[in-house]
Amino acid sequence: MATTASFIIVSRNDIPIYEAEVGSATKREDAAQLHQFVLHAALDIVQDLAWTTSAMFLKNIDRFNDLVVSVYVTAGHILFIY
Repeated sequence: MATTASFIIVSRNDIPIYEAEVGSATKREDAAQLHQFVLHAALDIVQDLAWTTSAMFLKNIDRFNDLVVSVYVTAGHILFIY
C-alpha cells in the first residue's frame, strides 16, 4: 500500500512558508485537509517542546490514527514538520 506524506515549513511567527504533499496513493477527497489539520494541530505541542528540550529533531510528537508527526526545529525556530 502506497502512502502520502505532507510537509510544511513554518516560520518563527507560525506563518506557513511552504506546504507540499507527496506520494502516490489513491487520494481520498479530504486526505489533504486531514494531513494539514493534523500537522497544524501539532504546532501547539511543538511550541511547548521546543523550549523545554535542546534536541532539534522531535520524533513522533503527535499521532492521529495512522498519521505520525515529526518535527525538525532549526536554531532560528523555523519548523520543518512532516
